[in-house]
Parts: sequence; structure tokens; C-alpha cells
Amino acid sequence: MSNNNSNNNGEMTQKGREALERFKMESASELGVNLKQGYNGDLTSREAGSIGGRMVQKMINSYKMQ
Repeated sequence: MSNNNSNNNGEMTQKGREALERFKMESASELGVNLKQGYNGDLTSREAGSIGGRMVQKMINSYKMQ
């Protein structure tokens, strides 16, 4: 049961990874959280969670606008 359009192991394409990274950076910037390219282990749980929460909020709002 092979699908030529999808990756068997579920990895995102490079283009998708880049778009998600831009979205994350945009969300962090809106919240005033400074992200670096690469490792951001110095973030607090609150900061990291607020970025993820903001991303979800924006995705939900985008879906509702469709």
C-alpha cells in the first residue's frame, strides 16, 4: 500500500520545515521571545509553551477564516 506522494517515515519536506521555522520565529517575535537559529534550550517552559500556544491559536484562527 504505497503512496507516491508521501514519505513512508512521515518526515516533513525541507520546504515544510522551513515554513514551520518561519512561522515559529514569527510567533515568538510577536510575543517578544528571542529565538536563535538552532538550539534554544535556554528558554523557560513558559516561553516555549507560549510560542507553541500562539502557533496553535494562529492556526485555529486561520482555519476559521476559511
